[in-house]
Amino acid sequence: MLKRRLIMKIDSKMNLKNVVFLLAMLKMRLLFGQNLDAQKRIIIDVGHGGKDSGAIGVNGIQEKDVVLNIAKEIIWLNKSILDDRMDIYLTRYCDTFISLADRSMLAKVLKANVFVSLHCNASPTSSKGIEVYVHNSEKLNTKESIALGLSILTESYSKLGFEKRGVKFADFQILREMTNFCPTILVELGFVTNKDEANYFLKPQNMHAVALVILLEICNYLGVF
Repeated sequence: MLKRRLIMKIDSKMNLKNVVFLLAMLKMRLLFGQNLDAQKRIIIDVGHGGKDSGAIGVNGIQEKDVVLNIAKEIIWLNKSILDDRMDIYLTRYCDTFISLADRSMLAKVLKANVFVSLHCNASPTSSKGIEVYVHNSEKLNTKESIALGLSILTESYSKLGFEKRGVKFADFQILREMTNFCPTILVELGFVTNKDEANYFLKPQNMHAVALVILLEICNYLGVF
């Protein structure tokens, strides 16, 4: 069922290309490369929510809904394909407002190994593509964060066709509060103000694809298989 849904065609500029191949490789790794280390704990920070809609797309989609749908797909893929190999928590599971302080507190209480904050971008121009933000510090976690961010950018380009806008430094509160604790990135998953990318996020199979790439690269980074 999952394969059939992933194979469905989407916009020619952003087809799934080798996502099905990635899925097959993932299953092979699970069969032949079992890693019995302690379960890794991941926090997926679902941006905005409730009264804070985030960016509004040219087609009316809201950032808060896009990132929540992708985050839920990550949970579903972890359960259905990885048999819950990763211990994944979301900072919100519904359309509710959660403060930035509470988001970082949750991750620290749960002792996260990795923190990934999901957002969508907006611009008055025709900008497009994915970019990743990390906190600029001398901590080891900054280097680790850059490595994770680069892998997500690379696979989003090669498997999904998104333009790479690079890994950038920012002093966002969530990055500042989390980088000393664990590798932390904030991913801007395309521009909802760009017609092509806004329409891309209207299709459920595309949510699957983005979620799969993010999950796979977190797994690769943590070496869980």
